[in-house]
Amino acid sequence: MKMIKTTAELAAFCDICSGYDYVTIDTEFLRERTYYSKLCLIQMAHPGEDDSSAVLIDVLADTLNLDPLYELFQNESVVKVFHAARQDLEIFYVDRQILPKPFFDTQVAAMVCGYGEQVGYETLVRKIAKQGLDKSSRFTDWSARPLSAKQMTYAIGDVTHLREIYETLAAELKKSKRQSWVEEELAVLLDPQTYISDPKLAYMRVKTRTNSWKILAAVRELAEFREGFAQRRNIPRNRVMKDDAIMELAATRPQNIGELNKSRLLLRDARKGDIADGILAAIKRAGGYQASDIPKPVDDRIKPQGAEGLAELLRVMLKAKAEGYGVAQKLIANAAELDAIAAGERDGKMFKGWRAEVFGNDALRLCEGKVALASNGKSVKIVNI
Repeated sequence: MKMIKTTAELAAFCDICSGYDYVTIDTEFLRERTYYSKLCLIQMAHPGEDDSSAVLIDVLADTLNLDPLYELFQNESVVKVFHAARQDLEIFYVDRQILPKPFFDTQVAAMVCGYGEQVGYETLVRKIAKQGLDKSSRFTDWSARPLSAKQMTYAIGDVTHLREIYETLAAELKKSKRQSWVEEELAVLLDPQTYISDPKLAYMRVKTRTNSWKILAAVRELAEFREGFAQRRNIPRNRVMKDDAIMELAATRPQNIGELNKSRLLLRDARKGDIADGILAAIKRAGGYQASDIPKPVDDRIKPQGAEGLAELLRVMLKAKAEGYGVAQKLIANAAELDAIAAGERDGKMFKGWRAEVFGNDALRLCEGKVALASNGKSVKIVNI
């Protein structure tokens, strides 16, 4: 298999790819020791069976830059095909603020076509390409050079089988006239905001079980400091401090290094230097909050009368609808969204686009008492009232 190591070689391959309707792309990266993914390898293939139709691109080579690939990303006559593309697209957006258009994600398409929930690439290879994959190289060190023959064989398989998977799913979507469904889902992946992590919103990632506004204020400031620090230093956020340490510090709110060092959960490196200073500054800022600065948490235990039973009926309807349309349930709605509908939510994504047609409109009618659910012995059906 060909390993591309120069910009000229990449430009030549991308020029060939520009003559096809689509190309398949995948990446190998590391993220265990950094905030942002470290790109180590790119795999690409265009239609064809010859050995030159698929290549590996050594992005760590000093003689290569990705300008030709980014030019191909902006070529709207060529569909760029990925599987479970979110992390891949994040890498490219962070690197150059460029996203591939047009774009196709086979995982999303497979869910629309009824292959299951968050269906994996290996499953699609087995079901569609009728092949097996050796996944033993998946978690190897992709930054080490030279790559082993086993690593390269594994990597190239992520784009060669993807060609048949794409062609099969594209044909199924055309037959079922569901291309627009997939396009709605892909719009989220093509939105730059998907890949921008705002430190001010980092507190939403921290699970809390308190109604104390003072603790919640400290959580906000500590989470914002951690996110910003991790981004600037390009280190994992848990290397700064873990969530349980944030909750401990938000509760104790130390005022100086001596009190900070009494923490049971704070990492050693966080007890001194820039991290310690940042923690104390965050807690000081939180001390300036007022109760009105923190929205009163909604008690999930308090629900409108009948909402719990209605949510269960919505779950039954969702399962029946998903089976009837051959679409993954989680792609339509999750449990939290069903609870929100039962509690009175009417502005969610359930009532827009293809979801409204498949589920949302009937879910609303169920909530309004206009339809009921009945069983014919083998399946659930909707009955007008």
